[in-house]
Amino acid sequence: MSFKEVRPAQDSLERYGIKNADAKWNLSPSDLEKITLEKGLGELADSGALAIDTGKFKGRSPQDRFIVKDEITQDAVWWGNINIPFEPNHYSSLKGKVGEYLSGKEIYVRDVYACADDRYRLKIRVITELPWSNIFANNMFLRPSEEELKDFEPDWVVLNAPGFEADPATDHTRQGNFAILNFSDQMAVVGGTGYTGEIKKGIFSALNFILPHQKNVLSMHCSANVGQDGDTALFFGLSGTGKTTLSADPQRKLIGDDEHGWTADDVIFNFEGGCYAKVIDLSEEKEPDIFRAVKPGALLENIVFKNGSKEVDYHDSSKTENTRVSYPIEHIDNIQVPSNGENPKNVFFLTCDAYGVLPPISKLTPGQAAFHFISGYTAKVAGTEEGITEPQVAFSACFGAPFMPLHPTRYADMLSEKMQSSNVNVWLVNTGWSGGAYGVGKRMKLKYTRAMITAALEGQLDDVEYRTHEVFGLAMPTTCPNVPEEILFPRNTWENKDQYDQTANNLAKKFLANFEKFADYASDEIMAGAPKVSEKVG
Repeated sequence: MSFKEVRPAQDSLERYGIKNADAKWNLSPSDLEKITLEKGLGELADSGALAIDTGKFKGRSPQDRFIVKDEITQDAVWWGNINIPFEPNHYSSLKGKVGEYLSGKEIYVRDVYACADDRYRLKIRVITELPWSNIFANNMFLRPSEEELKDFEPDWVVLNAPGFEADPATDHTRQGNFAILNFSDQMAVVGGTGYTGEIKKGIFSALNFILPHQKNVLSMHCSANVGQDGDTALFFGLSGTGKTTLSADPQRKLIGDDEHGWTADDVIFNFEGGCYAKVIDLSEEKEPDIFRAVKPGALLENIVFKNGSKEVDYHDSSKTENTRVSYPIEHIDNIQVPSNGENPKNVFFLTCDAYGVLPPISKLTPGQAAFHFISGYTAKVAGTEEGITEPQVAFSACFGAPFMPLHPTRYADMLSEKMQSSNVNVWLVNTGWSGGAYGVGKRMKLKYTRAMITAALEGQLDDVEYRTHEVFGLAMPTTCPNVPEEILFPRNTWENKDQYDQTANNLAKKFLANFEKFADYASDEIMAGAPKVSEKVG
């Protein structure tokens, strides 16, 4: 097959240790799809999307993510079990082996951008062993014009070699797979895993260091949209809290669904040129935008077809719960072009509280906002297995701990400063349980959550009366349009008020226990935002 390539003037790969490779440069997604199908590496779904299997790894492997510890990072990175240090000489050796592995092979090179604000644009070269990994890079990053590609010179390079496995004994990895960031070399090296999210999150992690540490830009794991009056809203939240669903608002244009920067002059910009959405239980009724985006050009990961057909069974989790689709953001109709917004007015922290303790919506002080941002709380239900009904607490600092190289208080301090200088409202929204914990109460209705967010966005909660939560100190509105008043106060929805008090107290203790590792770095204002445990309860 002959394909149209767009090669830059400087197209040598030898500087990355790759020799005599048959490199295909900047092929169109349709050409890469043809190669994938010809090699038997994927199948077309009836929607026209390409379906592939990422192999052994169906998700990221956080314990195998490393950062090279050198002069740039040694005093700046928050080292620990999230940011695991890697020696420079071990990196050089392993990178050399990956280069040798890719040498002589047919490989695929994609030149792309990150950051929709041109002032912070990062030029990225993604070199992949597999053709469909290159489709992912095309979908997820910003796509240069053909003219821009001719003189493209990257700032960062990603080497992606799923077929190469490290030897832990000699390469100093934990096991065969690895993802390593080197800020001096400006490279991300990924091996032993075909999961495409490692490519995306590698660059996201790099930007989470570069932007706040070197550019005075707050980097955020959040979705964003903008209203007709130009007011931007941000939605932070861990998996299952509604971050993608709630930012998809027919009355507002989507800026992006996952990763954004907030500049000193209050511009919000998307890092990406696409979306990477979960598709487990996807339906047109629940997620119309995502459902309709699964069309030619989209890449489906680890899905299962219905028997005897090419129709995706979105309810089948036999391969993984983490079934995914990537697609260019243009697959969504109602988007902001370019992917920038100004004048952020509202920030929403989304949590799915399976204990039924937190209010469905509450307004946060700057100290509370910083505390809850650092905490990054949600609670996951343990599952539907018989006898397992206790929710599981999940804390992820800044709502994205696995991707944050700096200390969480660094991001929180920047957020607090921006809140106060921009007069931003910050809201905590519980999309989880009401009237009791999981197994007793009921999940908050989506229509009520949407009504509360709409009311906040339209200023309808600015002048209402507020009550203070007994334990968490949160300001709860006493009224909200199109929402029953009784659900605004979680204690009132519980039949057993004493049990509510005890559950709230126990959850507060979990918050405080989690925060102990941050307390020495946190200001008095942040600590004042913590819940207060009552010794009289429980």
